[in-house]
Amino acid sequence: MVQRWWSAARSWPYTFGVLLAAAVGITAIVMSARLGIALKDPEGFLGPAYVRLPVMGLGFFALGIVPMALKRAGVRHFGRGVKDIIRDEWSWNRVFHIATGLLTFYICYVSYRNIKGFLPTVREGVNFDTMLSRWDYWMMFGHHPADLLHNLLGTGFAAQVLATVYVSYLPLIPITLAAFLVLNRDYTLGAWYATALSLNWVLGAAAYYIFPSLGPAYTNAALFDALPTTGVTQLQYSLFVNAAQNLENPLDAPIWGIGAFASLHVSVTLTAVLFFGRTDQPRYLQITAWIYFVLTVIATIYFGWHFIADDIAGAFIGWVSVALAGWATGNGFWRQRHHKIQLTAEGDSSAGSDTLANPA
Repeated sequence: MVQRWWSAARSWPYTFGVLLAAAVGITAIVMSARLGIALKDPEGFLGPAYVRLPVMGLGFFALGIVPMALKRAGVRHFGRGVKDIIRDEWSWNRVFHIATGLLTFYICYVSYRNIKGFLPTVREGVNFDTMLSRWDYWMMFGHHPADLLHNLLGTGFAAQVLATVYVSYLPLIPITLAAFLVLNRDYTLGAWYATALSLNWVLGAAAYYIFPSLGPAYTNAALFDALPTTGVTQLQYSLFVNAAQNLENPLDAPIWGIGAFASLHVSVTLTAVLFFGRTDQPRYLQITAWIYFVLTVIATIYFGWHFIADDIAGAFIGWVSVALAGWATGNGFWRQRHHKIQLTAEGDSSAGSDTLANPA
């Protein structure tokens, strides 16, 4: 009976993600009530998450519809072409799966940000920066890794490039999610990516509570005085101001945003890299993702966001998230179980708009 129920539950690729979102959402609500700190919706690229995610989804919907409508009906009959494509390829079932993926990601992300925000209140006075810093010196044979990178790469052009890469993470991750949800006909693929990203938030929040830490930029700021003003330094200053307000009055301050262990920049970017590889995305996309990941890892150390151990832990979280989400959505834990349908293209006869890829 239990096995039959579990098989039926797993037949829908979003079962695990929805349960995960419900669990972490309830946890955030309970913690908020017990601590007396109201839940907040973090703002970011294109405004609050509940705005930017639907906007991105609609943007990719248009990106998928407009070229096909122009190709099918031309400029003169563009409106008719749009109607035909929506009628033929966009069922309510497809829209429902896209909305589920976006909502799962949104709930997990906002809950993670709030749970992270409760950290200085729940784990007041607990800090592992000294231990993590000692590990850095041990692994670098008595040197600070940021110093080594500054000497190797310089503090001019390299700082601007790495800052651009680091800050671009903020819009790129939700953009890639919206792309895979909207432009793909295989619902299990979008569910896999949405669930993997959601797992990053949940596992990352747990890591913050296990080893509360601030990172080198906040505990040894003198190491980074030679760096020029970039988007990263401005972001670090903004988080510092928010942190000071939190310590003074956590009830009215913006969400606490500082946390070193583990690096979710590393975990989430590695999640994207591994997911692109597991789903056989174009080679240029995989190579670009790997380059972006390497630059992100370097940036986390270069700007003092993280210790080396933070990045190692982040990489582990990224791998676990992809593997566990693959298993939960029926795509296999260790390797892909069946060929995935790539981004949609008109005339793709390998699958209809409401079909799932069948195991080979």
